[in-house]
Amino acid sequence: MKIIIVGDGKVGQALTRQLSKEGHDLTVVDSNPKILNNNIENLDILTVEGNGASMETLRRADAGTADLVIAATSTDEINLLCCITAKKLGAQHTIARVRNTEYSEQLVALRQELGLSMTINPEYAAAREIYQILQLPNFVKRETFAKGRVEIVELRVDEKSPLRDIALYRLPETVGLNVLVAAVLREDQVTIPSGNFTLQEGDHVFFAAKTNQLSLLLKNLGISIQRVRHVMIIGGGRIARHLIPRLLDAKVKVKVLEKNHEHCLRLYSEFPQISVIEADGSLQQVLISEGLEQTDAIITLTNMDEENLIISMFANHCGVKKIITKIGRLEYGGLFMDMGIGSIISPKERCSADIVRYVRAMKNAEGSEIVALYHIANDLAEAMEFRVDESVRYLGVPLKDIPLRENVLIACVTHGNEPVLANGNTRYYEGDSIVVVSAGQHMISHLNDIYAE
Repeated sequence: MKIIIVGDGKVGQALTRQLSKEGHDLTVVDSNPKILNNNIENLDILTVEGNGASMETLRRADAGTADLVIAATSTDEINLLCCITAKKLGAQHTIARVRNTEYSEQLVALRQELGLSMTINPEYAAAREIYQILQLPNFVKRETFAKGRVEIVELRVDEKSPLRDIALYRLPETVGLNVLVAAVLREDQVTIPSGNFTLQEGDHVFFAAKTNQLSLLLKNLGISIQRVRHVMIIGGGRIARHLIPRLLDAKVKVKVLEKNHEHCLRLYSEFPQISVIEADGSLQQVLISEGLEQTDAIITLTNMDEENLIISMFANHCGVKKIITKIGRLEYGGLFMDMGIGSIISPKERCSADIVRYVRAMKNAEGSEIVALYHIANDLAEAMEFRVDESVRYLGVPLKDIPLRENVLIACVTHGNEPVLANGNTRYYEGDSIVVVSAGQHMISHLNDIYAE
């Protein structure tokens, strides 16, 4: 497909990298020639220098013949104007990054008039993800499927874990309930395991389980369930302002360390129930004096990856039970994953995954609907949910008789409102939804892409 990306910041670069890998015809528009030149050197794309909201620049980018225009500059108004102009020129679909929640009502009411196919808000998505992790903080990561009834959760196997040195065919007797290991990350290699696969210390295991059984999973593994009652947030920007209302509704006490005076005043004005400290949260003595060692969880949300990593590692050294680290560049996450930085969130990667899901759905407009797409296992695997339609092959055939591609697993099938973790006898029919995990190089946009034939 022909796709134009306007704005080559963090979200734009993540999209360019992913969509280029999937073979789309990409044009990137930005007013900064240095950024564009860097993209030319690393990726097979076209670039156009100029203001992406101007009709002249969009004409030079040939937006009138584009299947999709994605506006991801740092300014909401420019993104909206870009989408309106691109649609006027003839672009089929448009997506805008809109971060200001004050526009939410207008976007709902005027979406058709604005010509918008979709809007994205990286900070809002990140806040939602953080809150979900804090609800069951023992898990490193949680991704939701089947309308919230099934999740793929990540656990690390440590030296005391009952999962250590366990072959997966023995998992039911170890765990004591029906779960499925969908993937295992070991030393930067991801595996879709068979029953003979043996877990080792240091593995990151991705379980598919029913949401209402996650607490029981932890209990049966001998993991005491953590309760988060006090949270320390380092950095009082947009993500924090989206997250704080959720925490307050859950009766969690919140302390924010922010060194910008104006940000502190705004936070205290909006949320007088929380503690706002004007201080540099990257300083160890400040963290200790503000009660780091007594907090249940710390969330590092500064604008510098390096700063977030260092603060998180220091918090781990101080014994903080739950650590969440915001990272813009996921290559850092893989490097430091086992060095005490806890759960990693990447706003740009989350939004990139949402847009990639939409692009694949566009490409497959006449086929099975892709409902959700998440990158898991340090971005080395994908977990996807599809709606089954009449075009999907092997309807009613037991999974044990279906030839799947290598490194592809069907994790869950939902009949109506009842999800079933897959086994060899599970079948699917038109109208069902299916959760698929793939660690291969093949792009999956339709359920028929998972078959070996």
